[in-house]
Amino acid sequence: MAYNEQHHDSNVLNAQCPPRQALDLISDRWTMIVIKALEEGTQRYGALHRDIGGISQKMLTQTLRAMERDGLVLRTVYPVVPPKVEYTLTPLGETLIEPLAAIGAWAERHMDEIVQARRRHDDGGRQSATHGPASR
Repeated sequence: MAYNEQHHDSNVLNAQCPPRQALDLISDRWTMIVIKALEEGTQRYGALHRDIGGISQKMLTQTLRAMERDGLVLRTVYPVVPPKVEYTLTPLGETLIEPLAAIGAWAERHMDEIVQARRRHDDGGRQSATHGPASR
């Protein structure tokens, strides 16, 4: 049955809201990175694991299974020895490339500010005058 906004609370602050559930699946750190890795086309599991720094085999497997369940990734198994498994973005998964690229561009544009904010925080919570006094 198709999602019909008229029949559901569309407040994304509500954990039970269907759009919130969609946001939860793409806000996962590894989902965004797997989409980036697959945006150029189909890849085998081993290539994905090599390309995505810092991800364990267990986490990559869990992420790919969740993405397949949510219709973002297509898993193709070839009946050969050794087994050959390939992953590709579905048309639905491809719709995430542009918004995730915008988020990535934002991160690159503001990373220096984030690093500075972290340093201020870690150095005792001193904040600039524009942000008000430090919380106690």
